Amino acid sequence: MLVKILLSLVSALLFKTIAAYSNGKIRNACQSMNPEHGYSSSTDPPPYKLTVNSSKFSSGDQIQVNLSGAVFFEGFLLEARDFGNPKGGPVGTFTLVDSAKSQLLKCGQGSAVSHTSAGRKMEMQALWNAPENSPPIVSFLVTVVQHYHIYWERIPGPVISQSGVAPSPPNPTVFTDGGHATPSPLPPQPFSSEGCGKTKSCFRDPAACVPAGNSACFFLSFTVEGEAVLFELSGPADGYLSFALSMDKWMGNDDVYMCVRDGERVEVSAAYLRGRTHPENITQSALRDVAWSWSGGVIKCRFRRGIYTPQSPSRFLLNESHYLFLAHGPANNGKIHRHDCQPFISTNQKVISGEPEDLTGSRSPMIMKFHGSLMLIAWMTSVSAGVMIARYCRDEWPDSALFGQTVWFQVHRALMIFTVSLTFLGSILPFVYRGGWSRRAGAHPYLGCVVMTLAFLQPIMAVVRPPPDSERRWMFNWLHLSVGTVAEVIAVLAMFLGIRQQALRLPEPGSTTVLAGSIVWGVAARLLLEFHSRGLLKIGTSTSTDQEAILSSQPSQCVRDHEGSQFRKVVLTVFLCGNIGFLSALLHTINNM
Repeated sequence: MLVKILLSLVSALLFKTIAAYSNGKIRNACQSMNPEHGYSSSTDPPPYKLTVNSSKFSSGDQIQVNLSGAVFFEGFLLEARDFGNPKGGPVGTFTLVDSAKSQLLKCGQGSAVSHTSAGRKMEMQALWNAPENSPPIVSFLVTVVQHYHIYWERIPGPVISQSGVAPSPPNPTVFTDGGHATPSPLPPQPFSSEGCGKTKSCFRDPAACVPAGNSACFFLSFTVEGEAVLFELSGPADGYLSFALSMDKWMGNDDVYMCVRDGERVEVSAAYLRGRTHPENITQSALRDVAWSWSGGVIKCRFRRGIYTPQSPSRFLLNESHYLFLAHGPANNGKIHRHDCQPFISTNQKVISGEPEDLTGSRSPMIMKFHGSLMLIAWMTSVSAGVMIARYCRDEWPDSALFGQTVWFQVHRALMIFTVSLTFLGSILPFVYRGGWSRRAGAHPYLGCVVMTLAFLQPIMAVVRPPPDSERRWMFNWLHLSVGTVAEVIAVLAMFLGIRQQALRLPEPGSTTVLAGSIVWGVAARLLLEFHSRGLLKIGTSTSTDQEAILSSQPSQCVRDHEGSQFRKVVLTVFLCGNIGFLSALLHTINNM
């Protein structure tokens, strides 16, 4: 008897619960618009759509809203929301068209429309009454239940705006090519960086940029919401924006999420990247609440993804540590092409569902930063100082010796050995990074190899050079000067090309201006000393001839009078100070990449 009573109570409770859903009395779903059936919302493209009879309204107007489907539905919940604050609850009120199929629900300050029974329906109409003090832009959302365990939550509908308000983004439509559903438009306002590191994690390039005040800001944020994560991605791109989760700092075997512009709309999807190739297995099945905008050259997209995705087992779990990649590039008719520059890669791995954090990153791998820095130190400063000392200051410190050799020779030799060592080490690093030769680096690696070869020839020639009094000494002098000059010229070209490489793309036009300034600075210092050595600048009096001049016909490179010596030392000191300033500016830029 007791068992029968318990079964009767359970049956009554179940009947009451089911009846509550079937009769549309679902006020507890007003805010979330989730029917609370105990199942997840379908990730398939919804076979239902909303339409309205007008895209403009004024206070007191009535807008007819139509819900129709390609297949039947049993239940629905229709609301109007503030387009700029979709979480703020329903706005306005509704008037019923067919009270046999629909009923009003009181939801906060506004109303909603729901079904009256679980009978199968193919369409429904209602009239939305625009309230006083209405938001300037209003969007319609609907949750549709096909059957108890099959439903679509918050299907985006038309967006309407008050008369006199700038036109809203184009209304979304539903299509079914390849399983993608067109997402809903986002308001034109930029994403907010408020709460970065406190309530949500942010990944930004440049560091700490604010999307609302910087149209050049690439911005990715993710916020944990229960068993899901809300992602927001924006940045200046004509083609596409994307981010990826990776096990390491190399492209390949990555979980990728793409926002691709196709005409006036943006397609949001997930994909898998096996290597440095086109993404594969493009799908939207793991994404929910997808929305986008394209305005003023800036792409914005937003979506939710579950921490666990049993329906898409290839997706990475968001409770594990991954590196973040942020990339952008061109697209043609929705098909993406190779990204414009090196992806922005997080400094450390991050658990997406972990504590909020303001992440840092770089577009240049550390190994390539070392490559650029070593080459700039070698061919901007070390070589220039060594050449100027050898050509113009041989007679300085005539009464001093350093380890049994003249001071100028020891300093020159030390600087040249230092240059060759940095060049050798710097040349190896790109091959280590790429794992071989790069076919996409243009002429830069070829010029670099030529510079490295010429740099190695110089000390070899110095070792086998004839004695100073040899009849063949002039051949060494000319060859040593020629090879060194050619190496310097090619190194300058390689440096200008190097700062534009994807792996070390320094900001323009500043980096090119600084590098050009350093070259002009060095040429000016050499010309000044050359004019002085030839007597075109009457500072000091030449009293000796350099017997070991690099060119036998060259006038004295160094004057022993005090006034001329002081002039050369001042020029050399000023040159070094300016040169180190230019070098420091470039090294600082590389460090902040």
